Amino acid sequence: MANLGPGRPRLEQRRRQGTTPRAEILDAAAELFTTRGYAKTSTRAVADAVGIRQASLYHHFAAKDDILDALLAATIAGPAELVRRMRDEPEDAVTKLYALALFDVRQLRTARWNLGALYQLPELRTERFAEFRQRRDELRAHYERLAADAATAAGISADARILPFRLVETVIGIRSDVGTAGAETEYVIPDAIVRIAGQVDDPAPVRGAAEALLARVGAIGAEAD
Repeated sequence: MANLGPGRPRLEQRRRQGTTPRAEILDAAAELFTTRGYAKTSTRAVADAVGIRQASLYHHFAAKDDILDALLAATIAGPAELVRRMRDEPEDAVTKLYALALFDVRQLRTARWNLGALYQLPELRTERFAEFRQRRDELRAHYERLAADAATAAGISADARILPFRLVETVIGIRSDVGTAGAETEYVIPDAIVRIAGQVDDPAPVRGAAEALLARVGAIGAEAD
């Protein structure tokens, strides 16, 4: 048996992705929550999937909803940090909107597990997840402000500002329906978003400027561990 620390021997050699026991627990829980279902997955099942004792899992997470909260937080941490980093950058609203949508689509598309599907869980409507709902609402508001600013600059109505956030999250549904979201969605969705925001010509220049912006503000991780 491998050792996780004093009094916490591992039942078998490490078999999950992750550089720490906490990350391995999150990886196992992400798989089970998105394939078996949250309600049908016990903390014992998560521990078994990692190859640790249930007591060892509780050393990192006090309850199953704490694991879910960490997984959910990881889905918005990266985009929220990108918004913060872009705040004082000189690019216009449409470029920042494209950059945010491109980053968000990429991380939702390439994540090991389709964690966005967990947004539909009834548990998320409880007080326990109020903070997550607030943070997700804040991210949605950033999308709406950028879309409204881009539309205003283009001289069109900002009535469609609610659409970009929803379009980005179609990646979640695509993955749920067909098991994966192809690389083409990385540009198709942001292209559609900036057209909605008034960029009616070739989106390639905006795409290039957004890629340059993302490169300049630096790589952003969204790991929960």
